[in-house]
Amino acid sequence: MTGTTQHGGYFATNDINQNGYGTGRLTGLEIDQDGIIFARFTNGQAQTLGQVALASFRNPEGLTPLGDTAWGESFESGNPTVGQPRTGAFGQIRSSALEDSNVDLSEELVGLIIAQRNFQASAKTIETTDQVTQTILNI
Repeated sequence: MTGTTQHGGYFATNDINQNGYGTGRLTGLEIDQDGIIFARFTNGQAQTLGQVALASFRNPEGLTPLGDTAWGESFESGNPTVGQPRTGAFGQIRSSALEDSNVDLSEELVGLIIAQRNFQASAKTIETTDQVTQTILNI
């Protein structure tokens, strides 16, 4: 116990010297247009986790469908060229963007109804022709 000192008073903190951040919980992930992935925390801090890489093929039509909107490299597609978003021929990343369909559903529904009516009319014509043929054969 040599070298220790005791003062005759209550304990109190006299000086605070903080050299870090308070604990924080992960609140979400964000990806910017350059493909950099950031982790956001409850203490207001952000940390870079990595970067998304994009691949380009000479012949995208030659990719092999793997199912569930996944595609794989094939001999026809050629080797992939990998790079960063927004460089060279690579596009940019639109984080949290919703891709809309380019199909007008009301127009497609009208086309379906018209096709169904045409099918019914053709079926009725064939039925009527069969009845007329049957009647002629019975005479």
